[in-house]
Amino acid sequence: MMTRPGLGITDPLVMDETERQSGDRGWDTAKTLAEALPYIQIYDRKTVVIKYGGHAMGESAVAKQFAADVVLLKLMGVNPVVVHGGGPQISAMLDKAGVKSSFVDGLRVTDADTMQVAEMVLSGAVNKEIAHWITMAGREADVRGIGLSGKDAGLMTVEKTRRTKRDPDSMIEHEVDLGFVGEPTRVDPKLVVRLLESDADWVPVIAPIGVAEDGQTFNVNADTVAGALAGSLKAKRMLLLTDVPGVKGADGEIIRQMTVGEASKLIEDGIATGGMIPKLQTAMAAVRDGVEAVVILDGRRPHAMLVELFTEHGAGTLVKAS
Repeated sequence: MMTRPGLGITDPLVMDETERQSGDRGWDTAKTLAEALPYIQIYDRKTVVIKYGGHAMGESAVAKQFAADVVLLKLMGVNPVVVHGGGPQISAMLDKAGVKSSFVDGLRVTDADTMQVAEMVLSGAVNKEIAHWITMAGREADVRGIGLSGKDAGLMTVEKTRRTKRDPDSMIEHEVDLGFVGEPTRVDPKLVVRLLESDADWVPVIAPIGVAEDGQTFNVNADTVAGALAGSLKAKRMLLLTDVPGVKGADGEIIRQMTVGEASKLIEDGIATGGMIPKLQTAMAAVRDGVEAVVILDGRRPHAMLVELFTEHGAGTLVKAS
């Protein structure tokens, strides 16, 4: 049996007879590819922004599989753009450095020392590792990941995030200083567009770091960055890869599809809680900014992106305008 160097792919021309006769799985694969054709055409040359995060980022096998799926999307004619988080990695590095951190409404309070660590981890180690895995997964077809942050080429201008919190005793609202935590005010996707339109197969990988008008660097929530970027690119889809299989309704079952209005009501009625609230808010904002639909899905499941985009079943909760 012969394989292509480094890939472990069996050459069908040199299979022995036993292998050929036991190749039912090959027919199943061909059937799956044929059934995917209508969906492949829908997404041909369309932009899909993928928010990649969660604890799966720390597992190399899962990260490599994610990179391989991104390469497959690129080779099938999709233009994937990856925006990543890195909260667990930042926390681990802060612990090593002996720097304590706290959170307000899911946002890390970021002082000067924490900001320095966050940029080092996000724009450095995490960003370059994801870009590297994509390049390695796509080396035979010359698909390459390229690591960027919101600071590159004026991609993302931000301002300091303002948050208030109500005192439970006095019920008086007071401002909470989150430090160097920012929110996007302007996105200039020119560099990303040039990379996507290039004859070469680039996959932009973007760290959620932005810069204010005065040059100060800020840490930005990765979901928010993905939504703002998807809106500026008028993406066909935004995929929010999370640690849950989707949005649950009042009955505890996963909701397969909802409108922006229905998503808003889930929050108002207290059905959507905790970390799901900012994800739904990001999804609603992206749709309002021109993204056709946003899907919240479980990034821990192998090939979740492929199931969502290329099958009739879907793999999470889809949020659309109406």
